[in-house]
Amino acid sequence: MSRANLDDVRKSFAKEVARVSGWSDPRLEHAFYRAHREAFLPPGPWKVLVEGRLVETPNSDAIHVYQNAAIALDARKGINNGEPYLHAMWIGAVAPQPGETVTQIGLGMGYYSAILSLLVLPGGRLIGFEIDSDLAEVARHNLMTFENVSVVTGDATSLELPPSNLIYVSSAVVAPPERWLAALRLGGRLIFPWRPSFEVALAMLVKRVTAGFEARPLMSCWFIPCAGASSPKISSLVPNSAAARSIRSLHLNSARSPDESAIAIHEHLWFSSAVLHG
Repeated sequence: MSRANLDDVRKSFAKEVARVSGWSDPRLEHAFYRAHREAFLPPGPWKVLVEGRLVETPNSDAIHVYQNAAIALDARKGINNGEPYLHAMWIGAVAPQPGETVTQIGLGMGYYSAILSLLVLPGGRLIGFEIDSDLAEVARHNLMTFENVSVVTGDATSLELPPSNLIYVSSAVVAPPERWLAALRLGGRLIFPWRPSFEVALAMLVKRVTAGFEARPLMSCWFIPCAGASSPKISSLVPNSAAARSIRSLHLNSARSPDESAIAIHEHLWFSSAVLHG
């Protein structure tokens, strides 16, 4: 493949991903074009997730990675690069803006970190937490040229997060730790894969507003569990799939006790079907 043809493939991929996102900001297409996906993967050939099984690409041609498929980072651990369309829709939903601070939990090898970091320029920064020390080191190396990115090796469920405009989580939690909500600035958004039960697997978007925390489910999604935040023991009320999709707000137990609108109740917080007022 010629270098010119690969560039055309990257441009087409970026345009399609931006279209699927539902976000009209042209910066998203530019970010997906500028962040070369193969630079954030192990050496090819690559193992691509196709209909629930990993299929190896025929060779190491970078053209193979520009498709809407998860690509294995560590097949043994079940860690992959994630589907670009899904992440594009997440990014469109949270709409990162120049000057904002993004905290990312679960970097993998840094692909979506690179994209998010580009979207908060100028003036913004991304702080990434990766619990797997090997992945953290690879991500740190891959993101060396992204000067507004810093990588922390450690467990984001037990460490203090910086004050954030956006917290972007790439592993599934039964409930978000209270410290994540405390780190959200007014107007800040938290997006995470919510997995309170085997039946429920949803992307959840939480926004901090003056009256508290708005919450709404976005789409079905399946991610590996987040170490430190995936124990079902922290739940006293678990929703079914239909009830989970009715959620409209989140409350800390320390601020307000669960009432009849409660859809899910966890150790430190609960989700409600009631819309916030005020």
